[in-house]
Amino acid sequence: MTPERARYEQNKLQKKLRRQVGNAIVDYGMIEAGDKVMVCVSGGKDSFTLLDILMNLRLNAPIDFELVAVNLDQKQPGFPEDVLPAYFERIGIDYHILEEDTYSVVQRLTPEGKTTCPVCSRLRRGILYSFARRIGASKIALGHHLDDVVETLFLNLFHGGRLKAMPPKLRSDDGQNMVIRPLYYCRERDIARWAVARGYPIIPCNLCGSQENLQRQVIKEMLTGWDRTSPGRVENIARSLQHVVPSHLGDADLFDFVSLRADVSAGLSLLDITYDATAVGS
Repeated sequence: MTPERARYEQNKLQKKLRRQVGNAIVDYGMIEAGDKVMVCVSGGKDSFTLLDILMNLRLNAPIDFELVAVNLDQKQPGFPEDVLPAYFERIGIDYHILEEDTYSVVQRLTPEGKTTCPVCSRLRRGILYSFARRIGASKIALGHHLDDVVETLFLNLFHGGRLKAMPPKLRSDDGQNMVIRPLYYCRERDIARWAVARGYPIIPCNLCGSQENLQRQVIKEMLTGWDRTSPGRVENIARSLQHVVPSHLGDADLFDFVSLRADVSAGLSLLDITYDATAVGS
């Protein structure tokens, strides 16, 4: 690929991601004038892209909002502590590095053979929520993308018996924090391409990413197969989450099936219409 073609493809990809993030922000009212958005940056491709696109959008946004980057150093062995501070300073973003040894806690509380994700995510969420309140952040931005949403849907279907995914915007259980997912419309493959083009200093997760037999990885492989054999299927599944018809599901808390009755006065029955048509023909 020539340098000119490479620049063209990179600009095209940036415009696509900007458009998708901008549409998600508008569609779900994620960011408002005067917001202080705490962007959680783990060191992975998704959170790097999230911060990058939000910083770019802020330059031309019709409203003023503030961005602050936050990284939670969980004291995993081998974690390069200098990478993210150097990156944040280079791009000129306000940032905080939180140091909490959740790694030891997760290792102690996770039974042998079980995944660390449930304990780790719960601890991480509590720390980030508390810090957001401390700095007066009105929104907490996470780097989950469309693939994460669909994977979560199938995880809940297959293993939880629930029709549930990741919402684009979520109020925390205590009601004190608002979580947003601006990458809600973005495919992981596009984010991966963008991360390579931008040369982010990616930090791999040696805690959860190295675990074997993760059910999410099984689902990810299933979606990858669909992308290969049935392009567009994953996007259609994600789109279905925006077009829910409760009367065609089975949750009696969402739709009142018990009180549902036929309305005999609503119009002619099929038998009446057939009879009238016959009479007119004669």
